[in-house]
Amino acid sequence: MSITIFDLHADVFKVLANPKRLEIVHLIREKELTVGELEEMLDMRQANISQHLMVLRENNLVKTRREGTYIYYSLTDSKILKASDLIREVLQNKFKGAKHITGLIDDDMKLEDYLKEYKDPVCGMMVSAKTAADNCKHGGEDYFFCARGCKEKFVKDPNTYLSVSNVILRHEGSQDSSQTQNDNNREMIRQKEASIG
Repeated sequence: MSITIFDLHADVFKVLANPKRLEIVHLIREKELTVGELEEMLDMRQANISQHLMVLRENNLVKTRREGTYIYYSLTDSKILKASDLIREVLQNKFKGAKHITGLIDDDMKLEDYLKEYKDPVCGMMVSAKTAADNCKHGGEDYFFCARGCKEKFVKDPNTYLSVSNVILRHEGSQDSSQTQNDNNREMIRQKEASIG
């Protein structure tokens, strides 16, 4: 029996037909992450994340790179994000204004605010309203999150993440400054992992 392109297409959709795997793909969209970093962002057990990563890796959607004791995960082809983003846009349009679905943006958001980059106040990852996994208002300000785990942590104790040293405002700096912040956040997570393990 021969395999068709539709069979292969369906196989990719089967792999991505899991909300946690989609969230992982979404998180490694612009940078590689370790399982520990994903665990922090997703608020999910490391064993579960590893299982999802294994499925993504077996299906050639994710690749790894070792650096010392850390294994970094990244996408094998960033084009998969175009498909994911298009589906998100279709869903944003279809369910516009629905209050029962998390991750949808407000009807009244301006296009420039929709595309602007924001810093997740919990992990420091740069996201736009378009790519954010979720958002919430606090003190009259909109906050956008890379993953549900980050939002849950913020909602439980926003003051921890809004202290003077961690105040997160709209990103207006260069890509270098956001990369430096991402590197600093990555180092803090590594130190936390080292103190636990």
